[in-house]
Amino acid sequence: MEQVRQPRRVLAGIGRTVVVLVSATALGASALGWTAYRGVTVAVTTDDVIAAPATAPSREKAAATDTTFLLVGLDSRTDAQGRPLSREILDELQAGNPSGEQNTDTMIVVHVPADPAKKAFAVSLPRDSYVDIAGGFGKHKLNSAYTRAKNANGGSATAGRRNLVETVNNLTGLRVNHYAEINMYAFSQITKAVGGVPICLNKAVKDNYSGADFPQGEQVLQGADALKFVRQRHGLPRGDLDRVRRQQAFLAGLASRVLSAGTLTDPGKVTALLDAIKTSVVLDQNWNLLSLAEQVQGLSGGRIEFHTIPTLRSDLATPADGTAVEVNPKQVKAFVQDLLSAVPAPPVQMRQGLGSGTVAPEQQQETITANGVHCVN
Repeated sequence: MEQVRQPRRVLAGIGRTVVVLVSATALGASALGWTAYRGVTVAVTTDDVIAAPATAPSREKAAATDTTFLLVGLDSRTDAQGRPLSREILDELQAGNPSGEQNTDTMIVVHVPADPAKKAFAVSLPRDSYVDIAGGFGKHKLNSAYTRAKNANGGSATAGRRNLVETVNNLTGLRVNHYAEINMYAFSQITKAVGGVPICLNKAVKDNYSGADFPQGEQVLQGADALKFVRQRHGLPRGDLDRVRRQQAFLAGLASRVLSAGTLTDPGKVTALLDAIKTSVVLDQNWNLLSLAEQVQGLSGGRIEFHTIPTLRSDLATPADGTAVEVNPKQVKAFVQDLLSAVPAPPVQMRQGLGSGTVAPEQQQETITANGVHCVN
């Protein structure tokens, strides 16, 4: 009997890994036991994104090591294997035509400390951040790191992923040791699997570009509506920076929903969640999810914080990339180090250009945690 209970205790931890791999998040399934976990690890798409350590660590050693991974949301019209989505699915998502284009529209670095007394944190990297791109490509928008390397290497997605990881390492001063990628179809399916995600809007919105049309206040979104919510940037006061905050609030709501009583003990919801993960998520091939699951077993929603790197003006004129978000790499590294040292994170000085070359600091905003619903623009 003990042989059955042990895997299920581990799988309960993997439930929080849905919080640390899909929300900032991972995989989850307590009620389905060891067989369900093996089904995910066998069926999920993996890629040689990050080199394996010279000596493979034991599970005990791995559990005592901080884990840092890059969570990437890919705005693609394909599944995890690169196959075009059907016309029916594209219509459901209001995603247009399967052009083959792949944009890394969401990039979040997640750090899970080995010390159980410390909080986990997720740091969003605005896609239009103007940074040095690894691989000798020069200075461009962050979300081009993947595509530039992919195109330069005969369409290799592996090369694109590796270059994005290296660019993020250089920008943040962190060393990303794992990679997780989710496309918009999986995102839609995951929200359906958990019965929708609670969100809250400061004001009603209606946007023809994304299709977002939502009233003010709290509501529950899933499927295509959830996708519209996290994709909208037109019509928001701070454009892409407000979209980043929406994504954080949404992931916090997803984490709260996954951790709530009933989600991980409902076989139907767990099965749907696992099916969504298996079809449309890409992980680096050296990731031992059992070790991560054990590491995050004690995490609660209030101990997962969401932040955004400090930014300067959001209307920076660039030579070849249009308007971008200005960042200071030294400030970014110092900000991340404060989080690692458990120093209270300073207010993020996100600024808007005023058209005259001057900038003005934005009003300080509350830290989003995976504990309750947070209202956003």
